[in-house]
Amino acid sequence: MATDPRYPVGKYIPQPFSESLKEEWLADIKFLPNGVESAISNLDEAQLKTPYREGGWTIHQLIHHIADSHMHAYMRFKFGKLEEAPTIKPYEENDWVKTADVENLPVNISITLLFALHTRWHEFLKHLSDADWQRTVYHPEHKKSMTLWFLLGLYAWHGRHHVAHITELRQQKGW
Repeated sequence: MATDPRYPVGKYIPQPFSESLKEEWLADIKFLPNGVESAISNLDEAQLKTPYREGGWTIHQLIHHIADSHMHAYMRFKFGKLEEAPTIKPYEENDWVKTADVENLPVNISITLLFALHTRWHEFLKHLSDADWQRTVYHPEHKKSMTLWFLLGLYAWHGRHHVAHITELRQQKGW
């Protein structure tokens, strides 16, 4: 059976809380910028402008998307920790990858942002208590509450998911 190119690491499957999984997911958050940087190492501009799958975003758009998504994530965690069951703001990802900053700026801008953001985010997350992981945010688009634990797994997966889009494309193209 062929792998769905939209989900090269599979779809996110929520997992019950465990210390070992928490440490794994925190490491995913901490080291994602390194993974992104490694995944695009030595790619030229034409390669960066290649969609990772038919009908998908280009690698260039994907890198900027990760930065946009993870800035939202960082704020969602902060609101979730500091407010009582806040409603988070959804955004239309497909519109965000078409803005002037995404179209005009090189990917190294978002990679630099990811290094700084993930350093802050990881430092914040590693100090959450077991009780904090059960705090919730409300996602109005999905019409459901989500625990910070669920979000940690989701964003750890999100980073692996998009790095795999790039590495799978590189493998297919022989880059």
